[in-house]
Amino acid sequence: MGRTIRRDLVRSGLCAAALLFAAPASAGREGDHDRARRAVEQGEALPLSTILARLRPALGGEVVGVSFEREGGLWVYEFRVIGPTGRRMEVLVDASSARVIGREDD
Repeated sequence: MGRTIRRDLVRSGLCAAALLFAAPASAGREGDHDRARRAVEQGEALPLSTILARLRPALGGEVVGVSFEREGGLWVYEFRVIGPTGRRMEVLVDASSARVIGREDD
């Protein structure tokens, strides 16, 4: 892998991680970063870095936001992605398997 591509992947991963873990939790409400950390510690979810390493090409663009939530009994990473044509979409990923489970255009 070229140095530029590797640097871009690292930069994108760091940006996505910062978006997920930098948001403060509201009073009385657990934040995404707390839920994600606990789910990873309990073996219910893969770390964000692992998900990004496995799925970067399949996401279809630049990750501009990430959230972590429980949907239908699954832990789900929801990636907000800007595609190469500028189209914004959401890509839902099963946090335990790194499997893409849905895509929605915004």
